[in-house]
Amino acid sequence: MASIVLENVTKTYSNDYCAVKDLNLAVNDGEFMVLVGPSGCGKTTVLRMVAGLEDISSGSLLMGDRLVNDLEPKDRDMAMVFQSYALYPHMTVAENIGFALRMKKLPKQQVRKRVEDAAEILGLTGLLDAKPKQLSGGQRQRVAMGRAIVREPSAFLMDEPLSNLDAKLRVKMRAEVKRIQAQLGVSTIYVTHDQMEAMTMGDRVAVLRDGLLQQCDTPQNLYDNPVSQFVAAFIGSPAMNLYEANLLEGARALRLGSQVLELPESVRISHPSLVRYGGGRITVGIRPNDLRVATQNDGFTFTAEVVLLEALGAEILVHFTLDATAAKVEGAVEDDGEILIGGGEGVVRVEPDLPVHVGERLVLSPDFERLHFFDPTTGLAVGKGPLTP
Repeated sequence: MASIVLENVTKTYSNDYCAVKDLNLAVNDGEFMVLVGPSGCGKTTVLRMVAGLEDISSGSLLMGDRLVNDLEPKDRDMAMVFQSYALYPHMTVAENIGFALRMKKLPKQQVRKRVEDAAEILGLTGLLDAKPKQLSGGQRQRVAMGRAIVREPSAFLMDEPLSNLDAKLRVKMRAEVKRIQAQLGVSTIYVTHDQMEAMTMGDRVAVLRDGLLQQCDTPQNLYDNPVSQFVAAFIGSPAMNLYEANLLEGARALRLGSQVLELPESVRISHPSLVRYGGGRITVGIRPNDLRVATQNDGFTFTAEVVLLEALGAEILVHFTLDATAAKVEGAVEDDGEILIGGGEGVVRVEPDLPVHVGERLVLSPDFERLHFFDPTTGLAVGKGPLTP
């Protein structure tokens, strides 16, 4: 097993298009690292450079202490799992899993042992004599993973391997892939455009945008402490509510459209840099689960109109509008390609027994300790901690 380190890695194509820009990223030995971002952000290009399928324009790629920039893909000791299963239809499951080992002319007994071990890990023992056409989509993807496992590589590289599965099976296979990777302890780089998949699978998640690394952290820290408006909008479902606001002098209150939301002293203490934005513009973010429906309107609440209800059984997602201007985040998109942030809309999660109706005006109270603030020009978070020069 080995770590994978990318140092100042850049990929520029012959048409001068720069797909990846000065990327620094370290995947620890045995770590499950997920690369996530919207289409065209460079995540698959990174994976292909690590695999040796794309040349690195500049920078260094190391496995352990060894520089591997110029090594052929076959010499990098990495196994790839692709979106397409690419199984040989005329071969059995056992023959598909062991194909690469037979090409290496390993002894038949050794091939059989590795295939049987991989099949046991993947729950395919009873299907070794079946042909691909007899398998479900999930079983076919397990066979594709089996081909990678039997090679006993130093690293797995996975390029959206679950995207061809239906939603229910994807959820099941997420847990399976994670379990198998943890059992084998092999360093893994996993590419997906699905932030929910990234959050549930990765030990750490690297968020990319336009070829640039935005943030790399644990899923929880990405959710709790996004470094930018883009990461805040991209991570989390439903997306964070983001609004343009005016911060009154002394950072004592926010003006959201026609409404004024007073800020407790605790917010000014935890975000001392806010004073720099007093009397000017700022972007404020509130996650749907950090809002609650209040019983009365006071200075620490705001009102909104209900426009849509999504009943999900355990909860209701209440979509609302208010007269504040929503902050636009270029490139932060959902799976269907729609912009996450728009209009003056927002979402709040409520209990299923709460009587809420379309057209009703709700009084909403945010958890002030979990408000997020962003510079309206740079999009960077206005961080917590001591005020620096």
